[in-house]
Amino acid sequence: MGDQAPFTVRFWGVRGSIACSGPRTARYGGNTSSLEVRCGERALLFDAGTGIRYLGRALDESRIEADLYFTHTHFDHVCGLPFFRPLFRAQNRFRLWAGHLGGAMTLKRVLAEFMMSPLFPVPPEVFKSTLEYHDFRAGETLSPGDGVTIRTAALNHPDGATGYRVEFGGRSFCYVTDTEHVPGALDRKVLALIAGADLVVYDSMYTDDEYRRYVGWGHSTWQEGVRLCKAAGVKRLAVFHHDPEHDDDMLDGIAREVERLMPGSVVAHEGLVLEP
Repeated sequence: MGDQAPFTVRFWGVRGSIACSGPRTARYGGNTSSLEVRCGERALLFDAGTGIRYLGRALDESRIEADLYFTHTHFDHVCGLPFFRPLFRAQNRFRLWAGHLGGAMTLKRVLAEFMMSPLFPVPPEVFKSTLEYHDFRAGETLSPGDGVTIRTAALNHPDGATGYRVEFGGRSFCYVTDTEHVPGALDRKVLALIAGADLVVYDSMYTDDEYRRYVGWGHSTWQEGVRLCKAAGVKRLAVFHHDPEHDDDMLDGIAREVERLMPGSVVAHEGLVLEP
């Protein structure tokens, strides 16, 4: 990397829909979506699935200031938030972002209703850190500071979802999950978002063969990820949001195929760190 500022992506949760544990998923991991992106000194967190609990345990700085961006607020992407330890420390500050809601519904209201009796015993007011809630419209460009630019796009998912493109130091990382493609027609919004990116994390819930049984469920395939990345001139693909039924052996097979079709690409696993 030379004199470039650090730009890293760490995976804390890579699974879709519901967390799963056991020997069949031990190597790739069973926690739901959670990513930690470091752009120099700035911390950008993406989604708050069960993986964010482990991220919270690893953050031992005396004071944490970070942005948390939600692709959307379905349960598997928010259920880890109440177990994210840094939220209970008064010295910390977090800005929470969502671009898929709009109208009268806000991110603050969604999280308040999620953490509500009898579904959850305590409300968000139990958090001691300073929280700021920011609702935006997918398609806007965000500027969190420190030379970071975040472009966004609306994704094709029930209740909506947002894709993100983080640009820093002349490099780019895209987080595109919980989106459904149309067979035979590459998604123009996704193509525009990921064009020329160094690294793309893509919703690969199904294989092409499996997808036929799940049309309308809001997810895509690893093969479509390859097609999109090749068409958009992307350097590297990370297969993500694995189906709970996809065990380690199956993901090993997908990894071999992804490497064959797009050398240097990977199947994401918990603990993996990539540099865009």
